[in-house]
Amino acid sequence: MEAMSYIIAAVPGVPSNDAALKTANAAIGAGFAYGLAAIGPGIGIGYVVGKAIEAMARQPEAAGMVRTTMFLGIAFTEALALIGFVVFILLGL
Repeated sequence: MEAMSYIIAAVPGVPSNDAALKTANAAIGAGFAYGLAAIGPGIGIGYVVGKAIEAMARQPEAAGMVRTTMFLGIAFTEALALIGFVVFILLGL
């Protein structure tokens, strides 16, 4: 993070006081945190959908139940991304 402070300080027009650097570092850190928080749910949703498609292909008569369960799994997995977004907002402030 110290390297980012030097880069930010070198940009013309950006105030180089400690408060501005702290705010910029917090925004950068929050962006990385949300990026990392979005990786897990992305992988999880891909896994859930892939397994649901596999289950529907093996037993087409159970497709309705599998689809409902898949959407529930997607909703719960997406909740993790929303929690990460809330943390991102809290870290940025």
